[in-house]
Amino acid sequence: MFHLLPAPPYRIRMATTTHTVTNQPPPLVGYDVFTADHALSEAVERHLPLELLDEARQELSTLGTTAGSAQAQEWGFLANENPPKLRTHDRYGHRIDHVDFHPSWHRLLGHAVTNGLTNAWGRPGGHVRRAAGFLVWAQTEAGHGCPLSMTHAAVPALRTDPELAAFWEPKLTSQIYEGEELRPAADKTGVLFGMGMTEKQGGSDVRVNTTTATPLEADGEYVLTGHKWFCSAPMSDAFLVLAQAPGGLTCFLLPRVLEDGNRNVFRIQRLKDKLGNRSNASSEVEFDGTWARRVGEEGRGVRTIIEMVAATRLDCVVGSAALMRQAVAQAVHHAAYRSAFGGVLIDKPLMRNVLADLALESEAATTLGMRLAAAYDTDSEQERAFLRIAVPAAKYWVTKRCTPTTAEALECLGGNGYVEESGMPRLLREAPLNSIWEGSGNVQALDVLRALQREPLALNAFLEEVGKARGADHRLDGAIKDLLAELADLDGIEARARRLVERMALVLQGSLLVRWAPSAVADAFCASRLGGDWGAAFGTLPHTLDLAAVVERARAVV
Repeated sequence: MFHLLPAPPYRIRMATTTHTVTNQPPPLVGYDVFTADHALSEAVERHLPLELLDEARQELSTLGTTAGSAQAQEWGFLANENPPKLRTHDRYGHRIDHVDFHPSWHRLLGHAVTNGLTNAWGRPGGHVRRAAGFLVWAQTEAGHGCPLSMTHAAVPALRTDPELAAFWEPKLTSQIYEGEELRPAADKTGVLFGMGMTEKQGGSDVRVNTTTATPLEADGEYVLTGHKWFCSAPMSDAFLVLAQAPGGLTCFLLPRVLEDGNRNVFRIQRLKDKLGNRSNASSEVEFDGTWARRVGEEGRGVRTIIEMVAATRLDCVVGSAALMRQAVAQAVHHAAYRSAFGGVLIDKPLMRNVLADLALESEAATTLGMRLAAAYDTDSEQERAFLRIAVPAAKYWVTKRCTPTTAEALECLGGNGYVEESGMPRLLREAPLNSIWEGSGNVQALDVLRALQREPLALNAFLEEVGKARGADHRLDGAIKDLLAELADLDGIEARARRLVERMALVLQGSLLVRWAPSAVADAFCASRLGGDWGAAFGTLPHTLDLAAVVERARAVV
């Protein structure tokens, strides 16, 4: 016979509370994302003229406070939990090719536009201020950074045609967000731009594109026929695309709505089902007699659009720095409140080593990204030459470091970090994107090689920048010497291009940190990344370094 209740002498215990929550950190919320980031705020002070500093600090602090709010963080969650949906036809069967977004997407994108994140060109210190704002705001949610980046980056391509620039640039740099309603650009104050370069048969090798452009009678007007494998932000008002004209590969401006109010032929075939970046719509589109206006000369499409590509590559660097910063801030915050094995995690020597190592990666990325943004704010030929080689090198290395940094930061939260509610899985899914977008790692490495072989001024500018810290740290001096030896031998260079570009990026980061970062940060970076006293995983820094100072600097204090 089975007893449903315990038999004597056992006693039934009365129910007690089992859900008292202890040893859990408070959410990292209600703080100023900008001022809590010492590396970023110091970079803004370093690179902006004194007369712009007060205004810039105020605008970035206001943006940072919103970025750190519970409301903005909720927008980020909702935009990703409710991804965009494609409606190809209306209820009557008319082709509409419309993408529906959750209201949170529009709140994020609208707040970014009204805070000047598409407006860098032509205003004093514009690129530094925008890059800092982009790094702050991207920590709320990364997907909406795609249309922000392309809208910002379209300006230099359009400037190759003064007539087009006069019409479109004020709308691109406007701080008015008009939502997703499609109507003629002449009727709108602010617009968004997308881009369509890659095709299924070529990917990054855009010269094998098969989309054709047939000239019309009116000068500069064409009709396009073809298929784009990746067309980002298909809800945008206009797109820069590449197509084969009679004179070769050419850049075109393709509006969604024509001047007479009719929809241009822009058939969205499907939205991509992506690993991350799920709040953003990436699409395959088909052109069939689609009207477009030529930008630049026939046959010079790559040269026309290359400045747009360079600007979006810089955003890949800054966007990766934003992901790393948020991941590291979350990890340090968790460790500051979580106790284990008799003490707070942040005080445990091994966890401190991991956190310090992650903090070095984050600060190096931020410092490099902001240095590149500062170079965009000058008209110096020297700085332009520096950008030619530093942007692809930085894009290669910083975006490569984003995924392992984010993964290790997630692990600092243990099982809590693996749960979606923590936000860490979304950061990890997002982390590989910037390494792929706008040319994967090999494309960046090959681009650096082209600059080395064809543009001696670029290498000179790079070496001059690196050399500004010479003599300040013997490990940096040794790394510079080794790099010069590698650069002197270009035989078989393609096979070792990644190794070379990695060293170039690390030496550049080391130079910047030696000059500008606190000694604890610069010492730890040079000892590990340049001096070779480092293992194959995070948390293998020399134990004699001042790791506590590095970690405390990275902490976001609420």
